[in-house]
Amino acid sequence: MSIRQNELSSAPIHRIIKKAGATRVSEDAAEELKRVLETVGQIIAKEAIGLAQYAGRRTVKREDIDRAARTVLRGIYPS
Repeated sequence: MSIRQNELSSAPIHRIIKKAGATRVSEDAAEELKRVLETVGQIIAKEAIGLAQYAGRRTVKREDIDRAARTVLRGIYPS
């Protein structure tokens, strides 16, 4: 049985929710947003890896991440 360690720490997640307008943030809410952001981040990263490979590169560039985010978050991520 493997225990997965989160890549994102809790404090920045609390700050993100507070910047969005929350007065108080429960630990459960921060943990759930952290889980969602990590999942979406992995999906974007996998798409970016595919774009880099298609371009014949082994290095993922900022442009790959940007294009992948626009693809995955179509309608949400600004153009």
